[in-house]
Amino acid sequence: MRLVFVTQRVDADDPTLGATVDKIAALAPLVDELVVLALVARPTVLPANVRVRTFGGGSRLGRTARLVVALARERPTAVLAHMVPVYAVLAALVTKPRRVPLLLWFTHWRASRLLRLAERLATRVVSVDERSFPLRSGKLVTVGHGITIGPPAPARPDHGVLQLVALGRTSPAKGLEAILEAAARLDGVALEIRGPSLTDEERQHRARLVALGARVEEPVPRSQIGEVYANADVLVNNMRAGALDKVVYEAAAAGLPVLVASEGFAQLVDGIEPSLRFVQDDAASIAERIEGLVAVGPDGRAAVGAELRRRVARDHSVEHWAAAIVAAAR
Repeated sequence: MRLVFVTQRVDADDPTLGATVDKIAALAPLVDELVVLALVARPTVLPANVRVRTFGGGSRLGRTARLVVALARERPTAVLAHMVPVYAVLAALVTKPRRVPLLLWFTHWRASRLLRLAERLATRVVSVDERSFPLRSGKLVTVGHGITIGPPAPARPDHGVLQLVALGRTSPAKGLEAILEAAARLDGVALEIRGPSLTDEERQHRARLVALGARVEEPVPRSQIGEVYANADVLVNNMRAGALDKVVYEAAAAGLPVLVASEGFAQLVDGIEPSLRFVQDDAASIAERIEGLVAVGPDGRAAVGAELRRRVARDHSVEHWAAAIVAAAR
């Protein structure tokens, strides 16, 4: 199989898209040749059967033409469009006439006309589960999230303060104000918000959070994310339903307890005590769940983290993801 993987960025240290490199490395042993077409790529050590080509730069029309030409020249036996619906739409210009399988990997709460078109053109749509793809589709294949299972974060010394962390872009959709309010209600609890602000809306929301007294830090390179988990006791995620933030699974894979709102995380957190799910945007509910993790102490939190890590390894490892992608592409 010659699989062509179309993505935005190949950069192991990118705070948002760095995990793409791990997915490429996991796919490579399962195919004869893996061609990566990316807008931008930084030098990265990848398996010998991987070739990376870029199509970025210049005008939108130029980028579009370069991508379509590159796809045609590579003569793929399957194509995987990664997260960007327009990549699937453009790839269909090549795959449809040649009857080549076209997969769209997509996990986000927002539907769009372009996504609807991409879904119609794709052979299969691949996502974490039924709730992480915003359209009803008979083409949907659920494959887990594709998480690299590294070593667990070291146990954090108990200094009498429970350190919370919220990771991701400073978007209003993240529900960060409710988390901030919940932390402010409790003694012995500190909150760090860490992530980029890439749009005017996100920059404005970041300024509002700071005005409300939040500690908001810049993202770290992906290679340093383990240090963030090592310095935290709990990750809190209040993202609106339908978006299964990857940071939740990554933190859980590191053995960090996670508090979540979305029912999409049910398979990950249900059945664990103390309860790890709270009511969306409800500061009182978030505070109650935080108090539950305070009550069980460091040993109890370590046990919660160990169970979460086991579940991620079982259902969401990058190796599991890659095998499911290749199976769907055949």
